[in-house]
Amino acid sequence: GSRGVENRLTDKEIAEADGVIIAADVQVDMPRFDGKHLIAKPVAAGIHKPEELIKEAISGNAPVYKAESGSEATESADGLSIGQQIYKHLMSGVSHMLPFVIGGGIAIAIAFMLDQILGVPQDQLAKLGSYNEIPALLKQIGDVAFGFMLPVFAGYIAYSISDRPGLVAGFVAGGVASVGGAGFLGALVGGFLAGYAVELIKVMLKKLPKTLDGIKVVLFYPVLSVLIVGLLMLLLNVPMSALNTWLNDFLNSLSGTNAVILGLLLGAMMAADLGGPINKAAYIFATGTLAASVATGGSAIMAATMAAGMVPPLATFVATLVFRNKFTAQERDAGLTNSILGASFITEGAIPFAAADPLRMIPSFIAGSAITGAIVMFLNIKVLAPHGGVFVIFLVSQPWFYLIAIVIGTIISAALIGVLRKKPTV
Repeated sequence: GSRGVENRLTDKEIAEADGVIIAADVQVDMPRFDGKHLIAKPVAAGIHKPEELIKEAISGNAPVYKAESGSEATESADGLSIGQQIYKHLMSGVSHMLPFVIGGGIAIAIAFMLDQILGVPQDQLAKLGSYNEIPALLKQIGDVAFGFMLPVFAGYIAYSISDRPGLVAGFVAGGVASVGGAGFLGALVGGFLAGYAVELIKVMLKKLPKTLDGIKVVLFYPVLSVLIVGLLMLLLNVPMSALNTWLNDFLNSLSGTNAVILGLLLGAMMAADLGGPINKAAYIFATGTLAASVATGGSAIMAATMAAGMVPPLATFVATLVFRNKFTAQERDAGLTNSILGASFITEGAIPFAAADPLRMIPSFIAGSAITGAIVMFLNIKVLAPHGGVFVIFLVSQPWFYLIAIVIGTIISAALIGVLRKKPTV
């Protein structure tokens, strides 16, 4: 998770294990499982088919994992479709990128807020955020942290594909995308390009003598990958930069009906799978717009996405209060917890409710979130922070209207839950 590895397996525990199950959507440290019967599956398989996976892992029929000699090994793709592998690589990049986006973005946002409080002359508004000394220092720190966003994103996509040999090539790809104006889309493509380029280099150098294994990892891989990926990214930057500019201009030009439709779509995506691939796609898209909009007061798309993501858990909180007889005591307790999770923009708090009754809960969530997203986009409400929920309300351009949009969506979702949900049978 974002906190790093908790309760890490010891060497003794791994040695005593009859088999290993990797149920993950991000890159896992694999060489420690060398020689063990191992199967790799998506997280969903671990949730829905645990008994089946355990039986397969300890049956003795699972493939034996072999770490590559002289380098870090990549995770076995057994059991993962191409789409699942791509999603895993993408999520690896996103999970490592988010702390830089959130930390840097909020530092920049605080700099803007402090500058407004301290006062900036009308003829110096172009320097808002860096006019006064203290805000200028905060903005400098935020800019540095924010500047790592694209290299880290591309670097850890490449790392997920080809492990440590891919890290330097990925960072270079993201850095070239950032400097060359290719932006978030360029870094995304560059990360995959770097990862698979390193995999190709590994294949090309596979027949080198064993005596060169050490120098292969510390010299051949980084030098060749940096040169090859760097040159390819310089070429790729031209079309990707044009595409990025067009996309930013298009998004900035959205107004009226078009903005409402985009808000409806983003809101629905945030509630469709509550932290799954669809939700993450909307959120990644929104964070990509934030980087280009900091200087203009923030991103309406980011604001719509965050507001819509707050609705499902808040709706379960309201529904468990208003329609108490339709929930068990345990669900009512979970609903109370969701008041904090929702206010913090942790959409995943609504997952237990959706899992228990998906046909009624998910459409209810989608309706409220979509309406909230549409209202925020229609009013062109902007936010400078990529996360934080109501706790970053001071970074929202129209805070009262923003809160009203969230409340409207929450009431709509809660009302639909009350109408559609049946009383518990127990």
